[in-house]
Amino acid sequence: MGQPTNRVFSGIQPTGNLHLGNYLGAIKKFVALQDSHECIYCVVDLHAVTAQLVQDDLKNQTREIAAAFIASGIDPAKHIVFNQSQVREHAELAWLFNCVARMGWLQRMTQFKDKAGKNAQNASVGLFAYPNLMAADILLYRATHVPVGDDQKQHLELTRDIAAKFNNDFAAKISEFGHGDEGYFPITDPIIEGPATRVMSLRAGNNKMSKSEPSDMSRINLTDSADDIAKKIRKAKTDPEPLPETMDELADRPEARNLIGIYAALAEKNSQEVLTEFAGQQFGSFKPALAELAVDKLAPINAEMRKLMDDPDHVDSILADGADRARLIAQDTMKEVREIFGFLG
Repeated sequence: MGQPTNRVFSGIQPTGNLHLGNYLGAIKKFVALQDSHECIYCVVDLHAVTAQLVQDDLKNQTREIAAAFIASGIDPAKHIVFNQSQVREHAELAWLFNCVARMGWLQRMTQFKDKAGKNAQNASVGLFAYPNLMAADILLYRATHVPVGDDQKQHLELTRDIAAKFNNDFAAKISEFGHGDEGYFPITDPIIEGPATRVMSLRAGNNKMSKSEPSDMSRINLTDSADDIAKKIRKAKTDPEPLPETMDELADRPEARNLIGIYAALAEKNSQEVLTEFAGQQFGSFKPALAELAVDKLAPINAEMRKLMDDPDHVDSILADGADRARLIAQDTMKEVREIFGFLG
């Protein structure tokens, strides 16, 4: 199997309440990459059970992520959209990567420490080994590029370490497959760009916008109505000072900086351009403009998501078709990986 040169893989967990941070930080980038890359986008439902084993509505949450992908502009006919659990090779490669990765590598993962907190001894093994499954997700398709947020950069570094160790440890066997000096798995490159790669809470500008934050007013959900979007922006925490002329002057104003970043990402401008446009104005003037822009950009996505969610069989058929196409790639990879490891049969 030839080495891909321009293949993107990324995924989102189906844990409900997709919000503006998910859209600006991930899905909007996914849509743009379709024009320049071969894209594989996954609803990573195996990851969803690492922290919470019993999921009350996992099927519908999986459909919601798929609906968000499609409503935002991802084309499931030209690219691949599927859910992870339908392609069993993800789990098989993850187990092999459990044997490639080193304990010390995983113990350095800050995301595990953040999620497990003081209760690390009671966290699931799955949560601890989560980055190995993420590496398997990416390398199963030998993806060359992954769009990631700042919080996932460390996991992608681990993916690169696993690929490098595999390529080194099995170099002799890999060469027998005609892959030469480049190794079997690519050293995947991150794609980190855009003015709002990290969208913060509307209630606390130093905290990331999160679906787990108790207050729904802290985030704009992709399922929010136009009235809800406008209300949340109107009530977003700010400060009494007018907007300055330069971004440097927002260094100690996290809420203001966040709203400027959101406007910039929605308007496809840089933050300084937005600040220049609104310099000297109070938030009483800026917030209505931001609300109008947010409604204009998100309302069509909201409407299309609702339409898709009203036809779950159609969404399921898209995911099944994507899984069939993903499985063909995954099976080819695992056939060679098994032979490289030396398994019989």
